[in-house]
Amino acid sequence: MLIWRACSSSSSSSLCYVSPWRCLCLIAVLTSRCSLVTTLCPRLNPRWINSLRTSSLEGQPLQCIQPVYGAQHPPLDSRLTQNFIKDRSKAAGLPMKSKKASSFHEFARSTSDAWDIGDDEDEDFSSSSSSSSLQTLNSKVAKATAAQVLENHSKLRAKPERCQPALGDLPTNCKVIKSSSEAQLSRTSEEGCVRSPLQKQQSLPLRPVIPLVARISDQNASGAPPMTVREKTRLEKFRQLLSSHNTDLDELRKCSWPGVPREVRPVTWRLLSGYLPANSERRKLTLQRKREEYFGFIQQYYDSRNEEHHQDTYRQIHIDIPRTNPLIPLFQQPLVQEIFERILFIWAIRHPASGYVQGINDLVTPFFVVFLSEHVEEDVENFDVTNLSQDVLRSIEADSFWCMSKLLDGIQDNYTFAQPGIQKKVKALEELVSRIDEQVHNHFRKYEVEYLQFAFRWMNNLLMRELPLRCTIRLWDTYQSEPEGFSHFHLYVCAAFLIKWRKEILDEEDFQGLLMLLQNLPTIHWGNEEIGLLLAEAYRLKYMFADAPNHYRR
Repeated sequence: MLIWRACSSSSSSSLCYVSPWRCLCLIAVLTSRCSLVTTLCPRLNPRWINSLRTSSLEGQPLQCIQPVYGAQHPPLDSRLTQNFIKDRSKAAGLPMKSKKASSFHEFARSTSDAWDIGDDEDEDFSSSSSSSSLQTLNSKVAKATAAQVLENHSKLRAKPERCQPALGDLPTNCKVIKSSSEAQLSRTSEEGCVRSPLQKQQSLPLRPVIPLVARISDQNASGAPPMTVREKTRLEKFRQLLSSHNTDLDELRKCSWPGVPREVRPVTWRLLSGYLPANSERRKLTLQRKREEYFGFIQQYYDSRNEEHHQDTYRQIHIDIPRTNPLIPLFQQPLVQEIFERILFIWAIRHPASGYVQGINDLVTPFFVVFLSEHVEEDVENFDVTNLSQDVLRSIEADSFWCMSKLLDGIQDNYTFAQPGIQKKVKALEELVSRIDEQVHNHFRKYEVEYLQFAFRWMNNLLMRELPLRCTIRLWDTYQSEPEGFSHFHLYVCAAFLIKWRKEILDEEDFQGLLMLLQNLPTIHWGNEEIGLLLAEAYRLKYMFADAPNHYRR
């Protein structure tokens, strides 16, 4: 540590280096706290300490020393020391814990401002109490504190090494495949990619840059193996239903529940969302009328985005759009972002009860991708939309707007003031989990994890931040087939999704680890098979609890 040394015999001054220990002694001597020096620094030369004491008493050069503080060496404030003594006296009767924070309050205390001196500004430092209290600052306390810091640091370093083994420790031909859908997706990834799907991701601001994260295509998309006989039969049945004069919507929902083939998904989604009529003769006129109506809204309202009372809404949309699926090149194209801005702004203007809320931007992407795939044979995620005609882009934009509006009409209370819909759903999720898996529920209570801390995003974004986009599209096939799928069935999907990770949840034994797991669940390699199993479990829960609210109630 550098301090300014002024010499009393001359006007010259210079910088000199003094170790932190000697600086501590220097300050202690100046404040008549020599007992602190001898306690903390038993190895220092007593003659040097005595010379400091003598110099300070005689008014020699030490009176001219100006203190210099840094982040690692804060000022020895009496109020700070007083608060420290108070905390020490309160904790004197409690046994010391050498483990990391296990609850929210312990976690908050461990991460509070180290130099918060509180509001005791008017209290004076009592020299009589300090002399006795400072005796507790002995070498044992210092060693115990250092050992605790080293132990916590070693655990933090060891944890990622345990979760993510080095590639050199694995066989060169190692490829862990958990399902047929993952096997298909792995064929499209780079050769020699070594991965383990069930390993937990670390807490990152964004998902890891892995090729499969940006993979939108599913088993029925380009690059997939030839369709089986069963898949061809299902596709033919869809085509018969869609080509009939009056499509049987109940039968269409029944066929769509286990998933919709990619070739007929755009038309099926328009019908199931209520955007298109069941009568095939009316569809063309309806599409033309609704598309013209949407672009009439554009002409009427879009220029108002620069007006003062709409500037905040437009600014927030403009900020959120680049954050929408940032790892998929399709959504980073300026033309696509302009389309999303128009869709979201027009919806916000036409729904003043809620307006635009962060998270709604994610709900546009599945519709946009599905309607875009109607005109694109290759993989959608890397497609350049400038290759499409203006009329095609306008139809995709209008259809995405109307289908998203139909979806939000059923869950708009999720986005009104205070978001009461989400509050109710999170509370219902907590009640449901407490009845189907009491051990997981009690585990959350033990470490003070609130359901709102992780499930709010599940309800606000319909699990879109937890699943790859290809899985969201498959999930929405079923949501649109279920009565009140987005508003009611989604609750049971979230419960099934949470219980699926019960082993990993029970393995975490602190608040921070639980939240890191629940906010970074390892679903990167998921495909249609995993979503099918998740939906089957959700349907079982709905069958058991939806019509039996007191089932399993204690």
